[in-house]
Amino acid sequence: MKRIGITLGDQAGIGPEIVDAALADPRLCEWFASGVEFRVIGERIGVVAGQATIASAQAALDGLEESVRLVNSGEIDALVTAPVAKEGLHKVGFDYPGQTEFFADRLGCDDYAMCLTGAKLTVALVTIHVPISTVPESLREGEIIRVGRLLEVFCRQKREFKGVDGEPRIAVCGLNPHAGEGGAFGSEDAEIVAPAIRQLNAGGGKVFSGPHPADTIFKPASEGEYDAVLCMYHDQGLIPLKLLDFDTGVNTTLGLRHPRTSPDHGTAFDIAGKGEADHESMLYAIKLAVELAK
Repeated sequence: MKRIGITLGDQAGIGPEIVDAALADPRLCEWFASGVEFRVIGERIGVVAGQATIASAQAALDGLEESVRLVNSGEIDALVTAPVAKEGLHKVGFDYPGQTEFFADRLGCDDYAMCLTGAKLTVALVTIHVPISTVPESLREGEIIRVGRLLEVFCRQKREFKGVDGEPRIAVCGLNPHAGEGGAFGSEDAEIVAPAIRQLNAGGGKVFSGPHPADTIFKPASEGEYDAVLCMYHDQGLIPLKLLDFDTGVNTTLGLRHPRTSPDHGTAFDIAGKGEADHESMLYAIKLAVELAK
């Protein structure tokens, strides 16, 4: 029996309604007829839909803390987290840029990465929640290699789920326009990204290619030419992912000893309680968590 924990997120947002809708969706029974148990984490509190408060933020943080306890105690095998509001969490003592960094720290994982995957596209990020102005100075050859290795493992898992043979194909994005245009638009692609790709393919492998210009690589990737795209910064990967896979996109933290997934969207306070929230991303987050747990 695989036990999947699901947090409610900030309850003033759409978290509770998409959790309820996903768990009631008949596709869950079709995908996993038996052998899976779902556990909603956190007590439901009285909220006004769309109006985040200190109480709703504290309840979200309490749910995160309880989820860590359940993972560490072995009471759940994988975790799905509903959206939280970082501004509210910071007001109640949450000292992390996001849930990705929280779980990596609290679960004792130094080797982790943020990955989003959907029906058409999979992306992983070398830098995550940092200002765009600091990305070039934050980019390191070793980090590209580290995140690339984690992404390769994930792509192999996905191929195994689908029964697909052969080596994964991972495209590596350049940092600058046209991947630097031979140094005309910056030196990072030649001096940092390209050497990292050579190291990733050391030993004769051909899993990684690039650096590819970011303005052209996502189309062939979305059409199946590549299993994933390794991106240098947050929006480089998330903009195409959310454009192409907003309904089926799932955020997963690579490297954790137990799988953690979440929808690829936020709290959506503006539509909370109006019956307009789409639960597809939450449904696919649960599906991926079960698959990874198995």
